[in-house]
Amino acid sequence: MSAPEPPVLAPRYYRDNFQRLCDTVEALYDDLLSPAERAWLAQWRNASEPAQCLYVRLVSRVGPWFRVAKLSYPEIGAIEPLLAELQALDLLLAPEEATEASLDVQDLGRLFTLPEWRRAFQQSLSSPAQRSKAQWVAEVEALNLPVRTLLDALCTAADDRLVAPLGVESVALFQLLFFGNRRQSLTDFVLSDLGIARYYPYSLTRQQRRFSCREAVDEYQQLGELGDLHWLLEDAGDVDGFNLLAEQLLRAAPRHAPSERRYWMLCNRLGRNLERRGEWALAAQLYQRSQLHPARERYVRVLEQREQWQAAQAACTELLASPWCEEERDAAQRILPRLQRKLGVAAAPRRRRTVPMVDLQLPRTDARVEVAVAEHLAEEWVSVHYVENSLFNSLFGLAFWEQIFAPVPGAFHNPFQAVPADMYQTAFRARRETTLGTRLQELAAGDLEAELQAALARFSGYQCRWVSWSLLTTDLLARVLACVPADHLLAVWERMLFDPGENRRGFPDLIALGERPGDYSLIEVKGPGDQLQHSQRRWLQFFGEQGIPARVARVAWADD
Repeated sequence: MSAPEPPVLAPRYYRDNFQRLCDTVEALYDDLLSPAERAWLAQWRNASEPAQCLYVRLVSRVGPWFRVAKLSYPEIGAIEPLLAELQALDLLLAPEEATEASLDVQDLGRLFTLPEWRRAFQQSLSSPAQRSKAQWVAEVEALNLPVRTLLDALCTAADDRLVAPLGVESVALFQLLFFGNRRQSLTDFVLSDLGIARYYPYSLTRQQRRFSCREAVDEYQQLGELGDLHWLLEDAGDVDGFNLLAEQLLRAAPRHAPSERRYWMLCNRLGRNLERRGEWALAAQLYQRSQLHPARERYVRVLEQREQWQAAQAACTELLASPWCEEERDAAQRILPRLQRKLGVAAAPRRRRTVPMVDLQLPRTDARVEVAVAEHLAEEWVSVHYVENSLFNSLFGLAFWEQIFAPVPGAFHNPFQAVPADMYQTAFRARRETTLGTRLQELAAGDLEAELQAALARFSGYQCRWVSWSLLTTDLLARVLACVPADHLLAVWERMLFDPGENRRGFPDLIALGERPGDYSLIEVKGPGDQLQHSQRRWLQFFGEQGIPARVARVAWADD
């Protein structure tokens, strides 16, 4: 059977994407927009469709300035009339409006070629010997000519002109409101109208939007600028700048929920840089402000560096008693015995983490080693399936579908999300504690197969990063639920809810199914030279504690 033809994008798909973005933002945030931002949106909507297309092309590219001669889009048509239209709508900056604030010599160096620089300035430089473009740019810059003079000379030499879109700040704001972060942009926008993606119709209202007021938006953007400053300081190795930024962060904690995680991340990054430079006290203050891993771990390590053993042990014990995530728990288990030795306290013996192993010698094959092991084990079991993380993640997605897509403030920013924004954060459970607790009780008391089969039928085909629809058939679901006891699944789901981001990975490669309840096994396959990863070791240890049958199959090739 031949593969299906890939979907064909509409010629002006990017304009349709942009229009949906604007419509979504207007519906959710119109009351937060400034008069200038509303005017920009009205101007874009008043443009003809070809002019709208050209504008979106420009704001989607690295700019802000572009050479007109290099603008060519077959689906748009003639460019010049559209430039005039956009300029009349105040959506385009013409070269005569360029200032040194909007255009500098380095921009011109990027936009024009070496031959064009030669033609423009060979009369101005005393020695027109062979130079690289960088040398030409540097020597012309040293002339201290107005940027307008340089631009006129280069445009004359190139027989071209420059344009730049206006309203890029509004575009950036609309992208922030649509995606809920500064990381994503129009290039990340994949729509459902390609016929291959259907998004679940979760609630998307002003009551649940990420930013409740304009002050929350402004605070988020200001923190983003501080984050940008941190990267610049890091590149420059500016220790004094780090100290000043730390003092600024310590003076102004965020007042709005959307900024909290960004603030904590910045405290962690800056604290780590200060820690590396021996600024222990300032680093410790930043870590104490953060509610995000690895803040508490790093704080313990700072106390350890300063030989404050008693305080470090107390902080580490607290961390171990109520860890934020799996990595924090692992770190505490490693650090605490070391601190206890420093204090002369007998450390509890660490349990040896034994993992059931089976050694297999198999004939070499061109197939994946997991497939070879599955075929070998098929002689002992009714069926063996190569599932990796997909099976348990899919079961989790079906079991908690309505809680995943529940109307929680800030979880959904637009109609095209496959999970809520906080899905892989440890805060996911805390923000839904009541509904998740109720759901766990329902699953424990009800008919698990009926629940999951109903969810499979109801939600099949909707986008959800947890569920692999190509793997999870009604037949496989029935076979798995006939063999895997409900209490095993509930235990696995409890652990996944503790740290969804980390615990969605590390599951064994294979599941072998027998004929009766409890008759199954999870098998992690390791070929020659392969080692268990941390996430895999944690799951295998957990399976052992819960009495869930799991083992590692170590494979050697018979002809080696």
